[in-house]
Amino acid sequence: MAFGGKIPFRTEWGEEEVNYGQIAANCGKLAPMTKTASAKKRSAGSAGQAESASPRARILVLQGPNLNMLGVREPAVYGHTTLADIHRVMEDRARASGAQLESFQSNHEGELIDRIQAAYTEGIDFIIINPAGFGHTSVALRDALAGVAIPFVEVHISNIHAREPFRHQTYLSAIAVGVICGLGPEGYQYALDFALAKLLAR
Repeated sequence: MAFGGKIPFRTEWGEEEVNYGQIAANCGKLAPMTKTASAKKRSAGSAGQAESASPRARILVLQGPNLNMLGVREPAVYGHTTLADIHRVMEDRARASGAQLESFQSNHEGELIDRIQAAYTEGIDFIIINPAGFGHTSVALRDALAGVAIPFVEVHISNIHAREPFRHQTYLSAIAVGVICGLGPEGYQYALDFALAKLLAR
């Protein structure tokens, strides 16, 4: 059936005449949807969850030369635990506490120094470092840590004071918050627990 003619039609701008066909053409069209109060509340909740998901603290674990060989290298001294095992446990522990933990290992002094300097610009809150042999030789590594002024704990798997005399002193210990040595791979967990206690109490 065809419709024709015009009828008065009141709009917010006043009364206008429109064609019947124009009215029919508009029938069934949906108006743009706006967010309901509940939808807005859900969106706000999602935003809050995203914000709360951000890490409460950022921790960097640095591993020096030859530690990539843990599990193979001198097991009588360093045990059978691999570096991947150590990092996995630490990452799980940090995540459970709402912190973010990143690990980095290098056999090259310059790469470790570059990573320390990058930690400053990234806003890293705490460093756990096993400098390995560099602890006894590297003034440059000490200067890098002193330069960024990020608090750190020095960790050694073996008891360096019960080994060769040249291992008894490290260049890092004088500027470290603390030193853990001789407790095996568990020393990393103790260092992490200390860092979390300090950072999450802020």
